[in-house]
Amino acid sequence: MSDAAAPAAPLPLGDRPSDTSSAARRKVFIELTLLWLVTNLLIRAVIAAQTGLGLPDWTLAAVPCLFIYAPVALCRWRGVDSYDYRLYVPAFRDVGAWGQALGQAAALMGVILVPWLIGYHLYQTQLFGHSPQWDRLPDELFTLVLYQVFFVAIPEEFFYRGYMQTRLNEVFHRPYLLGGAAFGAAFGAALWVTALYFAFGHSLVVLRWWHPAIFFPGLLFGLLRERTGGVLAPAFFHAACNLLVVILDTQYGLIAP
Repeated sequence: MSDAAAPAAPLPLGDRPSDTSSAARRKVFIELTLLWLVTNLLIRAVIAAQTGLGLPDWTLAAVPCLFIYAPVALCRWRGVDSYDYRLYVPAFRDVGAWGQALGQAAALMGVILVPWLIGYHLYQTQLFGHSPQWDRLPDELFTLVLYQVFFVAIPEEFFYRGYMQTRLNEVFHRPYLLGGAAFGAAFGAALWVTALYFAFGHSLVVLRWWHPAIFFPGLLFGLLRERTGGVLAPAFFHAACNLLVVILDTQYGLIAP
């Protein structure tokens, strides 16, 4: 029987990391930065190939596959089980788990929705003179919902909150508790760092001037991960934010229906 120590599994929620040394943090930062760079540059290459070569739309399925399976492959290379990072969603037949995650996302959306709508309206009307047309909605709205949940939000939450934030929690303390025991979201530096990776990861794929603002919703996605321990609630909230932006941009005339 081998005397080699078994690879360490991720720490349970709320536990303190066992190694916060500079060496451990440096190792994790190098690992995650390489994962982040390689995955996002591959995604950029996929999108460029699809648009530049006129490849069929189904080739873009490589994008969510990269977000989901890159961290899984890294777990295998490290000798740890990706299920220990809770990199999965419940079975579709587990209606209760899906409903609970949807309720958790809806509760957070209920807190921010009114301020968001007021701020968006003032931003578009006062700064740019856009007027809303409330009867304008995106075409194929149901398809858009499915796309945002399964093609965008769940894969990105697997990658950023599911793996990267959890990995960072292994080397950073979580000294802060949001909402007290009732909400129970303990967090620390991993939350902020992951939100930065998330924001600028978008710029690695397609550069936009407003990408730094993605940092702020990234914090909320990360808090939901800390609160629930899974990827489904933050994915639902992530998808809801994306959908709301698309609907509002359509109603205010920024994009065609």
